[in-house]
Amino acid sequence: MTHVPGAGAGPTAEEVADQLASVVGRLLRRLRSSSSESLLTPTQRSVLARLDDAGAATTADLARAECVRPQSMRLTLGALEAQGLVGRAPDPADGRKSVMTVTDAGRATLARVRAAKRNWLAEAVAAELDGHERRTVAEAVALIERLVGS
Repeated sequence: MTHVPGAGAGPTAEEVADQLASVVGRLLRRLRSSSSESLLTPTQRSVLARLDDAGAATTADLARAECVRPQSMRLTLGALEAQGLVGRAPDPADGRKSVMTVTDAGRATLARVRAAKRNWLAEAVAAELDGHERRTVAEAVALIERLVGS
């Protein structure tokens, strides 16, 4: 449902929410596909980013954060570890557990994935939007940040 500027009272909160959720979902799919040259699954990219952003974590902590079962997280971490993207060390608080950390190779891979996404988006913005539209999108980004509490 598209709103015509200047017509009536404007879209309802529900209409805006539906449109925003749909567009953000499509944007996320495009961003994911823009970095598909890496051999990481979306889950592996998410876990690697979480470790990079939040630091060391146990398998159980990561499973909770990613809303998956610990067995699934062990498989994901095993694949990342086999590629040398994460490392395992004893948990300083409980030696029976291990904590996972991102390696330098993992950081480099994550940087390439992030750069591919950013480059695709920057190229799309440059190709599709004029200066006024870019300013409008920048204003919308600020509003969306406010919505998500960033």
